[in-house]
Amino acid sequence: MATLLPQLCIDLDEPFVPPTKPLWLEIGFGGGEHMAAIAQANPDVCFIGCDPFINGVASLLKSIDTLALHNIRIAHHDARNVLLWIPDAALSRIYILFPDPWPKQRHNKRRLIKAETLTQLARVLQPGGQLVIATDHADYLKWIQEVFEQQSYFHADLQGRADIYERPQTWVASRYEEKALAAGRHPGYMVFFK
Repeated sequence: MATLLPQLCIDLDEPFVPPTKPLWLEIGFGGGEHMAAIAQANPDVCFIGCDPFINGVASLLKSIDTLALHNIRIAHHDARNVLLWIPDAALSRIYILFPDPWPKQRHNKRRLIKAETLTQLARVLQPGGQLVIATDHADYLKWIQEVFEQQSYFHADLQGRADIYERPQTWVASRYEEKALAAGRHPGYMVFFK
């Protein structure tokens, strides 16, 4: 935390410097398992991991150090602020995996996936860019589908899968997904293209 985080942490007061390679964003990387695995598998891609929680940041830093990853930067900030910082069409892929479902109806307004967020996601994603979302919460899954039905930025693509409950072929599991499966919940895996 003391030595590696200052080297990798993004300062939102500094201007965005576009990388020369494709740039992918993961919002809410949790323990960082997914981000570390896809960064290791895609050394020619630059990554921004966005998560406000220090335990997840510490876990991802450990993976970065252990795996000697050089293509991840960390945005230890609220995702809404990070999206405002990123310029138009800067990203080619965005992951939002198992976001907080805010299950109580009075808290639904706190959900990340909503019309305002989709506008920002569409703004920062390049034409043809990919948005990958997964959730194991049935009500949130229905909510996400309804939000996407009411917009015109993105179109869904099952990519040859039978339905959204079938994992994409190149999927990397996270501990949140494994906990959901162990509890008998069936995640939905949604892939959208701009």
